[in-house]
Amino acid sequence: MQMIDMSSDEFKAEFEKTKKFADKVCERFGWVLNPNHDVTEGVLMGLARHKMLYGKRWCPCYMVIEDENGKHVSADNRLCPCKPAIEKEIPQDGKCHCGIFCSPEYVATHDH
Repeated sequence: MQMIDMSSDEFKAEFEKTKKFADKVCERFGWVLNPNHDVTEGVLMGLARHKMLYGKRWCPCYMVIEDENGKHVSADNRLCPCKPAIEKEIPQDGKCHCGIFCSPEYVATHDH
């Protein structure tokens, strides 16, 4: 398994890009980031790590595997923001599986 130095300038730069990406996702869909800093930071770190390792922001809550052609894919095809989050999880549950993206209503009515 390839290791990434999370204190490296390269990782820090990718982490900042990933934070901007998450902000744009929220703006596009009318979502908010989870107010629990630990959840949000952990998922952002995982997304940044996957971007560096695999070239895409695969959901860090699911395994990244190689398909039959040797390409890296999420075990459940969860490219952030994933289709299940957009179509089902956030509309029905108020948050995505990872918990980074939430509806404003969910945040307003839940303790974090």
